[in-house]
Amino acid sequence: MLTKEIARDIVKETMIRLNRNVNMMDHTGKIIASGDASRLNQIHEGAQYVLETGQPLIIQNPSQWMGALPGINLPVVFQGQIVGVIGITGAPDEIGQVAELVKMITEMMINQAFVETQLEWKQRMKEIVFHELIQPKTNYEGVDQRLNLLQIHLHPPFHVTIVEFGEMTMKSQMLIKTLEDLLDDKKMVTGFLGFNRLFILSFGLAELTIIQNLEKVCAFMKRMGIPLKMGLGSAVEEKEKIWISYEEARIALDMGTQDQDLISYADIETRALLSQIDREFKQKFTSRILGNLSPKALQTLEVFFSCNLNLAKTAKALYVHRNTLIYRLKKIKQDTGYDPQNFEDAVTLQIALWMRQ
Repeated sequence: MLTKEIARDIVKETMIRLNRNVNMMDHTGKIIASGDASRLNQIHEGAQYVLETGQPLIIQNPSQWMGALPGINLPVVFQGQIVGVIGITGAPDEIGQVAELVKMITEMMINQAFVETQLEWKQRMKEIVFHELIQPKTNYEGVDQRLNLLQIHLHPPFHVTIVEFGEMTMKSQMLIKTLEDLLDDKKMVTGFLGFNRLFILSFGLAELTIIQNLEKVCAFMKRMGIPLKMGLGSAVEEKEKIWISYEEARIALDMGTQDQDLISYADIETRALLSQIDREFKQKFTSRILGNLSPKALQTLEVFFSCNLNLAKTAKALYVHRNTLIYRLKKIKQDTGYDPQNFEDAVTLQIALWMRQ
């Protein structure tokens, strides 16, 4: 557990506080970090004595110990085992009072490094598991083994959410921790898909609960000044179909508009299906239906449909008089042959608008 990197950090931090040279020896007694670069990789006999006895060693006469200088050497313990020795150079009577404090700080730093390593390992394992789950064909036995190591027990229904962030002002691990605090981390697996995209695999939760939780995330991130968009896939009941919810979440995110923070696949499913039609067929259809309409007429149609064919709401949204709106709708019927106020004709016009987008 005591790596050269951790040893260098310990030496750096303790020397700042003590203003004295500090050596860090590994489990063999070799100096692996020191404020005096000339002492690196030397064997410290005093450290070997500490490793053998488990007792601190005060060195007054360095000639008795090869590779030693006057000072105090203390065992560094991690999880009940001695993993190294820290040596503080100087007159023992001057540094004796701080020696135990240095030992305590050293052991705390090693423990913190271990915790961070464990968190990184778990996070990486979660991301590996998710990437395997979103493959249409994968080794589910291997997935189950990894989930058992993580002590995660998936059960339906499953939903995948993809979160896309704008400018990142928060470190990756802090972002993951924030999401886990805001959401039910016992019912989710989360991790990064790339530089600015993150996945959330929710399990055992109703869709309404998930949406409410995601709305909390949106509100919190807005307060933090972090722009984001979310795409939510629909529920699937089998682990083997999680990849479908992932694809739906990706499509929802890509098809959402700039003013939408959370886009559910269920809300754009019709448009998503239309997007799979051949481009030439779409162009031919939209050109035949909408080809004669002006930009103002197209905007009128879009707002009219977004207001569920409500004349009063549409007129208010467009900042026009009701009679002006009625005139525009009649003109659209005249130019296209389709009446926006007739259900079947409105469906055709709406499909054409979606295909145009």
